Amino acid sequence: MHAYRSHTCADLTAANVGETVRLSGWVHRVRDHGGVLFIDLRDHYGVTQVLCDGDSAAFSALEKVRSEWCIRIDGTVNARDAELVNPKLPTGEIEVYVRELEVLGAAEELPLMVFGDQEYPEETRLRYRYLDLRREAMQRNMALRSDVVASMRRRMWDQGFREYQTPIITASSPEGARDFLVPSRLHPGKFYALPQAPQQFKQLIMVSGFDKYFQIAPCFRDEDPRADRSPTDFYQLDLEMSFVTQQDVFDTIQPVLTGIFEEFGGGRKVDQEWPQISYKDAALWYGTDKPDLRNPIKMQVVSEHFRGSGFAIFAKLLEQEGTEIRAIPAPGGGSRKFCDRMNAFAQKEGLPGMGYIFWRDQGEGMEAAGPLAKNIGPERTEAIRQQLGLGVGDAAFFLGGKPKAFEKVAGKARDVVGEELGLTDKDRFAFAWIVDFPIYEKDEETGEIDFEHNPFSMPQGGMEALQGDPLEVKGYQYDLACNGYELVSGAIRNHKPEIMLKAFELAGYGEDEVKSRFGALFNAFHYGAPPHGGCAAGIDRIVMLLADEANIREVMMFPMNQRAEDLMMQAPSDPTSDQLMELGLRVIPQE
Repeated sequence: MHAYRSHTCADLTAANVGETVRLSGWVHRVRDHGGVLFIDLRDHYGVTQVLCDGDSAAFSALEKVRSEWCIRIDGTVNARDAELVNPKLPTGEIEVYVRELEVLGAAEELPLMVFGDQEYPEETRLRYRYLDLRREAMQRNMALRSDVVASMRRRMWDQGFREYQTPIITASSPEGARDFLVPSRLHPGKFYALPQAPQQFKQLIMVSGFDKYFQIAPCFRDEDPRADRSPTDFYQLDLEMSFVTQQDVFDTIQPVLTGIFEEFGGGRKVDQEWPQISYKDAALWYGTDKPDLRNPIKMQVVSEHFRGSGFAIFAKLLEQEGTEIRAIPAPGGGSRKFCDRMNAFAQKEGLPGMGYIFWRDQGEGMEAAGPLAKNIGPERTEAIRQQLGLGVGDAAFFLGGKPKAFEKVAGKARDVVGEELGLTDKDRFAFAWIVDFPIYEKDEETGEIDFEHNPFSMPQGGMEALQGDPLEVKGYQYDLACNGYELVSGAIRNHKPEIMLKAFELAGYGEDEVKSRFGALFNAFHYGAPPHGGCAAGIDRIVMLLADEANIREVMMFPMNQRAEDLMMQAPSDPTSDQLMELGLRVIPQE
């Protein structure tokens, strides 16, 4: 017999009754029934109930074991009595009578329990992550992650892609976040960087004549943490193709992701139609470039109904250039109680409040209620109702100013309205491509032009587009949103050196700077670069959605905490004097 096990803790069934078996695993829980000990023995695959009484030579040793001890048992498989069968377990028809026991690893008093659903502080969970990972939910999440990655690889190979690896130690490259720098021992005073993404390398692979590339790529960014973003590193399904248009990229990645969500989505509906929404429309309708389309609410501009109206706040606001009033329709939200709740929400978000109108039945017909309705009068109120397609029992909320100042709050308010009124379909994955991103933005204070989005994307219209107003230039850049999260980002790349120089020149970067910062890419484009494009899908976020988790750390094996610390491995740590000496570095104490 094998030294540790003849079967896993998920293998045994009624067909094994009478066999002598060997199992190894962890003591999930112990139940003492007065002279008979029952133990749920757990391994990665499942749970088997084992029992022992005073007739067994192992009884006295088994009495000493506690939760999470790692043990090996030898015993005989018995059938459970019919009334004691556990249909929830694959091994629920049997139990193993223990005849011999070996303790493989004793456990001290546990800082957190593996059995049960008790909640523990995140600090405790991350410090003792190896215990936290033993819990059923975490085992399930990590297995899901592994299965998703394996499925992605299969699907990419099936589409004719090959996987190539790109360097982990490379040169610093601005990708929109801070680099993690690595000091060079052989070149004192110089630094490598961990790649924020394989962006330049995958483009160079296309220039090298490899038609289709993909990689399950680790990416490193020194970022501020969020619930849906790691502060240090993450993984993405990275791909690039030559001789493709934007639509070709969409047609390639859509079946891969559709298949993943159908395979692992637990039966939830996966939208087959993925609308393409311009960045401008997404901001207007949803207040965000990663809209949750499970919520049917679309915001609308209603400025004309308030211009010159009796509601002085909005009327005066509209006299300023670049301002507008937007409405958030709320079907079914027509009660003062709900409107007051939404007003309180706006105040929590730092606004003075949120104007509202709601429509109610007064017996003799419909009446518009609320302070706003009184101020602007029945004609304007009726025009708003008709524009928004609302009726009795509905409401609308209003925000005004320069769109960039209130869009984010408007988007959050739309989400809250959809959630609270039960309009958001929870049993569904809804996707949308966000397209036509502006390449440039103007700094409100300095008036200078800089890149708003990916500087490597091809401008729509090529060189000709760069001769006009930079703020009107759109790129062949795109994101994929799903249920309020950005899952994919990509672009058709700018592969022509003269267009690349002009694009950077508009953002204030001279030719010398372009050559020094992107020298390899710029030089490569002088040697017959093909048109190419691609995208990257965030694996951590995809698994987070599939696992129905709200925090990305629930689907990462060993994540950092909110302060970018690894509490288990005690990182970051102080370097030794010898290490600093060898690298030619000195740490300046922080005040």
